[in-house]
Amino acid sequence: MLDPTIDAIHVLVNGESKACPPGTLLPNFLESLGLNPRLVAVEYNGEILHRQLWDTTHLHANDKLEIVTIVGGG
Repeated sequence: MLDPTIDAIHVLVNGESKACPPGTLLPNFLESLGLNPRLVAVEYNGEILHRQLWDTTHLHANDKLEIVTIVGGG
């Protein structure tokens, strides 16, 4: 839940606007969406974002994310 005293920013996720606090780290944002960060791939502003950069990637207003869930099968 967003703290009403903090101005939320909006990021575009798979074409849909989502709100989060400014400076949210990518893994925390993914978890807030109910996603397991270990089971997704992320394109960040048009570039595939390597997983080792996730812990230092802070979200900013109007960032664009494309998130793909990895699904196992057999």
